[in-house]
Amino acid sequence: MALLFTVFLVWALLVAMVFYYEHSTAKIPPGFSERKKLYVFHYIMNFALGLAMLLDKLGIMSEVSFLRAVMDGIPPLRDKHLIIKDLIFEKVRVRLYQPKTSTTGQRRGVLYLHGGVGRFGSIRAYERTCRYLARKTNSLVVSVGYRLAPEYPYPTQFHDCLTATIHFMKTAQDYGVDPARIIICGDSSGGTLTAAVAQALVNRKDVPKLRAQILIYPFLQAADFNLPSYQQNARIPILIRERTLILGLKYLNKDLSAVNTLLEGSHISEKGRQKYQKWLSADNIPHEFKTRGYTPPGPPSPYSEELYELAKPFLEPLFSPLLCEDSVIAQLPETFILTCEYDVLRDDGLLYKKRLEDHGIKVTLCHLEEGFHGTVFLASLGKVASFQSGIKGLEKITKFLRLM
Repeated sequence: MALLFTVFLVWALLVAMVFYYEHSTAKIPPGFSERKKLYVFHYIMNFALGLAMLLDKLGIMSEVSFLRAVMDGIPPLRDKHLIIKDLIFEKVRVRLYQPKTSTTGQRRGVLYLHGGVGRFGSIRAYERTCRYLARKTNSLVVSVGYRLAPEYPYPTQFHDCLTATIHFMKTAQDYGVDPARIIICGDSSGGTLTAAVAQALVNRKDVPKLRAQILIYPFLQAADFNLPSYQQNARIPILIRERTLILGLKYLNKDLSAVNTLLEGSHISEKGRQKYQKWLSADNIPHEFKTRGYTPPGPPSPYSEELYELAKPFLEPLFSPLLCEDSVIAQLPETFILTCEYDVLRDDGLLYKKRLEDHGIKVTLCHLEEGFHGTVFLASLGKVASFQSGIKGLEKITKFLRLM
């Protein structure tokens, strides 16, 4: 009885702490039409994060294992419209979703790289999203189950995705897919992986060219955390400014004590600032995205060589595809970019759009006025979890795919 009371007391304290914290710090826009629903979702998510930390400290279950289980959720029932197969592409687990409907000629192929900051997410977590895309676009969808950190350190995730992509491109016809109609797609950190894989393929002669890439609210750079979207959405759920960097540091297994100095930009040298300025300048972001407020940063924080060494992987194109050289950017395929107004990563997508268009790459931008980070993932989970912005985003993605 005493043990049960202790567990109940700890649980109650945790609930109270999270509730208090979220009331005092979360800033959901007053005009947001589904404001209460977003607040509830944000509260539940933060409760799960708090519980994961508690279970980890008590030695009951690791934080990462608990959060993976939460994200995986309950698997959906059998889908009578799809043939679903689990396969191995060069030691990388994948799941194929093939529509049962007949088609004249070969289908398009869609490779899906899930989000989760390289530490969470799975084929199972994105089961509904991939089923939806396969059904609605009559495409063969390949969900890539790349290995996760910390068990498999960065950049294992990139190499698994690249390996699976190359294997599929070389064997596409075996699955009834036209090699000239292969699209790679990913959300959040999966968008980062998508951009990095697309860049890695531009100079390869042993595989066909990608037909297109789809980047859904992607993380694309870790050089400037003071862009307008980072300022405007610093405390807006669900991906607040500090959490973005903390998740990235955990992914790379780096010291979390460097968060504040990294946010201030102390890891960027003067030479680096001059190089990145042409790509990251807020002047490259249309004025309408600054109307909610933007204060140009003051003098840069003092440069730290020690911090630069810690953050060096942050600035590599594998982690920050926006910082890739022009010679690679100019060879990328047609691109669809989805951005959300209430997302710290919004401007990463807008800046990448400009870079691509400056090099003559065709870009379709889908900007969700009431979108927030994660909304597309939630759209496939059913009416209770979905938001109108995510439903709209999924519809735009499927429309783009049907044209490929």
